[in-house]
Amino acid sequence: MTSTTASATAPNAQRAERLRLFIQPVVVLLLAAGVLVWAFARELTATQQASLTVANVATVTWQHILITVTVVVIVVAIAVPLGTLLTRPGYRRLAPFFVGIANIGAAAPAIGLIVLFYLATRTTGFWIGVAPIAFYALLPVLRNTILGYQQVDPTLIDAGRGQGMSARTVLRRIEFPLAIPYILAGLRTSLVLAVGTATLSFLVSAGGLGILIDTGYKLRDNVTLVVGAVLAVALALLVDWLGALAEQYLGPKGMK
Repeated sequence: MTSTTASATAPNAQRAERLRLFIQPVVVLLLAAGVLVWAFARELTATQQASLTVANVATVTWQHILITVTVVVIVVAIAVPLGTLLTRPGYRRLAPFFVGIANIGAAAPAIGLIVLFYLATRTTGFWIGVAPIAFYALLPVLRNTILGYQQVDPTLIDAGRGQGMSARTVLRRIEFPLAIPYILAGLRTSLVLAVGTATLSFLVSAGGLGILIDTGYKLRDNVTLVVGAVLAVALALLVDWLGALAEQYLGPKGMK
């Protein structure tokens, strides 16, 4: 009875996931287009016209995307090699130390990290906004990379070594491909964390959609506030969809 239920649930879950992959970008498009049409079709005040120009909205959106992409590149470049190293013999004892450091970044308030980094460097700009967000988003990829390698069946590793593969070849052809689904799941979480936290990067003059949100809040301008907030939500849904696509199509084919 249990096996029958499980076998019936799996296709349903797959169909639901495929449906979500189709619907989510449509929702993103409707949100972004809807809020822009709503805003630009209105009679805007002089203050709103200064904030809600096509060029300005495009600029802050691009800045937000650039911050997010840079954060994710840094996180992957650090967390995946480090997570791989911490699962190798001789380095496993160091794993709790590095995961603990990443836990500190994840547990601390993002705004606190940004402000502390600014106080430590006494400067502002793009990288002052990116660095603390990367630290904040590091944990999911690092933890999932370690978990992915830990979930590899040891008999598969022994079989590879028994066929004459070196440790590096086993890592490249067996362990890493099997760990990819876990790494991608962590990357998806980091993407969403990065795009959400990037709204705070305006505090250190790094740009992003937070500029519109902050301007709308300070001036009590609900139109600018709504545009910034909805575009930030739409961008978060978009990167979550991209992460879901990566999980769906970049993992090992035999595990689907």
